[in-house]
Amino acid sequence: MALLPFHAHDLAEAGCDEAGRGCLAGPVFAAAVILPKHFTHPLLNDSKQMTETQRDLLREVIEKEALAWAVAQVDAPEIDRINILKSSFLAMHRALDALKQAPDFILVDGNRFTAYAAVPHLCVVKGDGKYASIAAASVLAKTHRDSLMQQLHEAYPQYGWDLNKGYPTEVHREAIRRHGITPYHRRSFQLLPRSEQLTLF
Repeated sequence: MALLPFHAHDLAEAGCDEAGRGCLAGPVFAAAVILPKHFTHPLLNDSKQMTETQRDLLREVIEKEALAWAVAQVDAPEIDRINILKSSFLAMHRALDALKQAPDFILVDGNRFTAYAAVPHLCVVKGDGKYASIAAASVLAKTHRDSLMQQLHEAYPQYGWDLNKGYPTEVHREAIRRHGITPYHRRSFQLLPRSEQLTLF
């Protein structure tokens, strides 16, 4: 199914999506993107349906052709303080704050959102597979987050973040068992089964 180019033709719409909500380590990222109404690209889709190479290619296209785009993050300690749902919304708000053009309307991936200022919004379940602007936001959030996790991997190679990007794979959990956790782990998450001891450092 082709992505919808917009919800309302006469409004500057910002698509919003997040990446990294289910991870054990690293920030949650969000992006906000305002696309030209005529924007299309044959590869653009929900970022989870694309290869890493395709996402990297689309990142360059989106950042070049978008009317406005921004990416923001909320780090692990703040996630632990306010919870991951609020952190996802906060990251979206920070991305919206950073747009060089204020949106008239916001399209949000998912079924919940905290209102942003007085700007009306629409929550769209699986919106990254329905609207081009949300799909574009999903690509930017995912690629920017993956780039950071690659950098963090160089400092903490034992956790395999170059491949798992902080998600709860068995390799990641085995590294937590063997090496404990880092400042980038989310201590409020269940990092290991409750029956196992966890080393903090």
